Amino acid sequence: MGVITYSMEITSSIAPSRMFNALVLESHNVLPKIVPEGIKSVEFIEGDGGVGSIKKTNFAESSHIKYTKHKVEALDAGSFYCKYTMIESDIKFDKIDFVVEEVKFIAAGSGCVCKMTSEYHVKEGCELKEEEIKKGKDKAMGLYKAVEEYLVANPDVCA
Repeated sequence: MGVITYSMEITSSIAPSRMFNALVLESHNVLPKIVPEGIKSVEFIEGDGGVGSIKKTNFAESSHIKYTKHKVEALDAGSFYCKYTMIESDIKFDKIDFVVEEVKFIAAGSGCVCKMTSEYHVKEGCELKEEEIKKGKDKAMGLYKAVEEYLVANPDVCA
């Protein structure tokens, strides 16, 4: 099994605490409101959001994917850091065993920089192409920007 690591940074005009709250701590409440055409609901299958919790994201009917399950591996709200593993999805992973994601929000001026690192644990004998990874990252970027726009328009949310 090989591991492919992909990293990216996104800047935002929103403070790191608000972005972290919206995308991590309160995602189960916030995301279905912001992108109902993409995310139907987010629920805890196990736990309450802390380390060891399993969160299930149910996608809207129009999506090519129905659900994903993520396990929280590490969480530090004080430093706006989260590490989680995608452990299940309805999409058959013919090339990937699992994906580990790390997200950290760092203050930058009045906003922040979001540093994301993804580790794709590729099955033995399989090759994962960069364009396949890029498709998922483009969707993540769209979600990030939608959350940012919502927080700008609603300054009391996740404040």
